[in-house]
Parts: sequence; C-alpha cells; structure tokens
Amino acid sequence: GVTAAFVELGGCRLELLEPLGPDSPIAGFLRRNPGGGLHHICLEVSDLSSALRQLRARGVRTLSPDPRPGAHGRAVIFLHPKDCHGVLVELEQL
Repeated sequence: GVTAAFVELGGCRLELLEPLGPDSPIAGFLRRNPGGGLHHICLEVSDLSSALRQLRARGVRTLSPDPRPGAHGRAVIFLHPKDCHGVLVELEQL
C-alpha cells in the first residue's frame, strides 16, 4: 500500500506517494530509483469502459483484468508500460 498526498497545480494534480512497507510497488520503484522520479502518469477519462475497449482492441494490455477503486474512490486501471513506450499509465474514471 501507499500513502498519497495531492497538490493542485493550476489544472494539474501532482500525486506524491510514500510506500507503507517494503513490499509496496512504490518501495520497489524507490529501490531501483533511489533519487525518486516519475512513477506514472494518470489520465482522467469520461468513460473508462469505452476507453479500455478501444485500447484493448489495439492490443494495449492492462496490469489487472478489471478496474479497481483508486486513491479518490474512482475506478482506475493501469496500462502495461511495454505497450505505452515504457511509461506506466493510469486511467481514472471521471
């Protein structure tokens, strides 16, 4: 798990993450990147189901089969970085 803090930056929201334990994916990221860095980007979408259908039709994989509740209580799903030019992308339902 993680603790999240959000900072509003004029139309953008910056999410700062802190791992809750050594098994957190964020803890693993920090071990590989001791200076920190960009873990992922999040794109808000108005219709997550439709976006997923379109992306999967184009061969984009997700890290889980189904969306789950995210930090804001809204449905989120992560796209596989290998299908997004090495970037971990989170889609969040508006």
